[in-house]
Amino acid sequence: MKVDFKAKQFEFAAYIRDPENNPPPADVPPQRMAMYRELFFNNIDSFLSANFPVLRAILNDRQWFELGQDFFAKHANQSPHFSEIPEEFLAYLQNERDSSDDFPFMLELAHYEWVEMALSIAKETITANYQDLDDLYNRRIRLSPLAWPLAYQYPVQKISPAFLPETAPEQATFLIVYRNPDDEVNFIEITPITYRLLEIIQQHEEMLAAECLKQVAEELNHPNPEMIISAGLQILKELAGKRVVILA
Repeated sequence: MKVDFKAKQFEFAAYIRDPENNPPPADVPPQRMAMYRELFFNNIDSFLSANFPVLRAILNDRQWFELGQDFFAKHANQSPHFSEIPEEFLAYLQNERDSSDDFPFMLELAHYEWVEMALSIAKETITANYQDLDDLYNRRIRLSPLAWPLAYQYPVQKISPAFLPETAPEQATFLIVYRNPDDEVNFIEITPITYRLLEIIQQHEEMLAAECLKQVAEELNHPNPEMIISAGLQILKELAGKRVVILA
């Protein structure tokens, strides 16, 4: 008898992904299918646990298993690469996950944890060359490709089994995550003004530092714009020292 291998493959995969709603292939022993399913699911589970350790820690074993199973059953991965599973998991949380029992911050926490992995394997590089910051005010600057300004409703960097906020605070959380020349990923909590400054730098590639600072001062409509410019310049120097901001 001629076998439709494509149909057989879909039948095999459907059972492995969701055995509760799909029958096993009739010509494969149940014990073997159970072994295949366990191997596939455990690989996904292990990878998610490694890349989302805080999310794993705040969920009990049942909650974590059900979350992993829901992802495994519902989400059609667009990439065959294991390193891209965390990004696929984010897409699932954003577009397919539907559970009223989830923590309200779950997507933001998962994104925060994903960023560390994504930056650690990013292919972009920056040199560790010395930057002369004495005349930074008159230099053109840009944001390092390995520095990402982030804004969250929840203080994701503080979430743990001992801190599980039920509602978002009035003040959003602003962070800058960056990889330094030693390939270490670091997070810094920043103010809304610093976040806006970094946004401007990101939007206007190779803009004069002076123009960036003046734009922030104008947007704030501060009665003493020189104070804002002076404070902002000091922040820029600190960020340039960390290679968050680099000279163009």
